[in-house]
Amino acid sequence: MMKGVHFLAIVALLSIASSFVSAFDPSPLQDICVAIDDPKSAVFVNGKFCKDLKDSNANDFFFEGLQNPGNTDNKVGSNVTTVNVDQIKGLNTLGISLVRIDYAPYGQNPPHIHPRGTEILVVVEGSLLVGFVTSNMENRLFTKVLNKGDVFVFPIGLIHFQFNVGHSNALAFAALSSQNAGVITIADAVFGSDPPINYDVLAKAFQLDKNIVEELQKKFEYEN
Repeated sequence: MMKGVHFLAIVALLSIASSFVSAFDPSPLQDICVAIDDPKSAVFVNGKFCKDLKDSNANDFFFEGLQNPGNTDNKVGSNVTTVNVDQIKGLNTLGISLVRIDYAPYGQNPPHIHPRGTEILVVVEGSLLVGFVTSNMENRLFTKVLNKGDVFVFPIGLIHFQFNVGHSNALAFAALSSQNAGVITIADAVFGSDPPINYDVLAKAFQLDKNIVEELQKKFEYEN
């Protein structure tokens, strides 16, 4: 009898634990999703609306062109070709996406974060200096030089970067643990926001002269 009671208690605890696990808020799939009381006025869901299964086909899960190099003739010397739910509609709800990253000699994918996804990157050609920085208060840098065939992981939400340390072009592919991982390039976001962040705030935060902050804001406003 006691064994039966113990078994029922374990089952009850597992049921309660399971209810907690299944009740957590879903991870956001876009930057913001403001609640609205009138569903008839709603324009977004957390992700994408689903096509009727009978109307789906193989093209919903297909993308072509990732063999083509991206244009690296820009201020940072890199190009990211994204394949997420906007390019492959069948990725909706699957929690994964892919990018191709091309680097000119000494080009970089500058410090940035993915607010909604962990990234795993493999180098296909060239050599890359990569790294990520942990959160406050440590701000510890994890960095390594990667060569062809090497793999590195950038944890979700942490600032990270890649820099081509070679004399020739470099190429990498990366998978992300979200259908829309998002990207925030630190310099662009801080100095190129719209409208601009008050330069007094940035001057104090970065311990810079206000004139330098104003010049940086003008530079990034012009180039964005």
